Amino acid sequence: MTQRTSGAGSITDVAGIEVGCWTDLGRATGCTVVLCTSGAVAAVDIRGGAPGTRETDLLAPGMLVDRVHAVMLAGGSAFGLAAAHGAMRWLAARGHGFPAGPGSRVVPIVPAAVVFDRATGDPDAFPGDLDGFAACEARSRIVPEGRAGAGTGCTIAKLGTVGAPGTGGQATASTRLHADLGGYVVGAVMVVNAAGAIRSVDGSPANPWYAMEAADGGKGAPLSNTTIGVVATDAPLGRDAATRVAAMAHDGFARALDPVHTPFDGDAVFVLSTAPPGVPPVSPQVIAAIGAAAAHVVEAAIRRAVTLGK
Repeated sequence: MTQRTSGAGSITDVAGIEVGCWTDLGRATGCTVVLCTSGAVAAVDIRGGAPGTRETDLLAPGMLVDRVHAVMLAGGSAFGLAAAHGAMRWLAARGHGFPAGPGSRVVPIVPAAVVFDRATGDPDAFPGDLDGFAACEARSRIVPEGRAGAGTGCTIAKLGTVGAPGTGGQATASTRLHADLGGYVVGAVMVVNAAGAIRSVDGSPANPWYAMEAADGGKGAPLSNTTIGVVATDAPLGRDAATRVAAMAHDGFARALDPVHTPFDGDAVFVLSTAPPGVPPVSPQVIAAIGAAAAHVVEAAIRRAVTLGK
């Protein structure tokens, strides 16, 4: 059970981002909150067949609310979505949110996604309101990795394999664009609880289970999977551009995991742009570079999560 800071950079290298975790090692669950208290343009791309999410419809282009104040990643399957309410309470108490009167009252916008970790530890354990609040209280620029936060009860390699699943976890990574492309920082934090296994770094399939005879398919595909995460950048992105970056970020899933986006996974990635309002958006060329960088840091964070979770 490893918890350490990243040697590969961190999502908190992006200005305006903090991360907090609540971890229950004994019951093998937890939650991870990515805070952007000043607000961030946000988008999401969901490609797994079994997602557990909240407040994702409002992230589509054309919706009224264009900035969010946190993203919650949690264990506990759909029960874990309750942790987002704790983050809402924490943010509201500090005046962070969408102005919604009367007076100075606000409604914090906190999208969320969950993983199914209930087969790992206590099947009745999940992070709730108080735990989401506690994760916010623990906010820091240092991101715990391995079996921590939403990655506490995560496992991998559960599709068509024989024997016990491997250990998943959570990790972070970041990179910086070339100065000619704006020098923007792109970071990710990923929670890995995949049906698939980690691919070799040469890109070869990790587990060609599709070539096995049905009788040799091992455990089959239990409904206990999902890889979720957040990509953040300080580049000024509109909602459409952030949506494109989220789509490109999924390339990192496919480079690191085999298979991915199955009917048994709820794979989802959020994108946050912390640039202040009013800054002119970047060019399509820079959007492409940010998307490529997003795929890179997503892959790096997924691989680190599995390595550090052991």
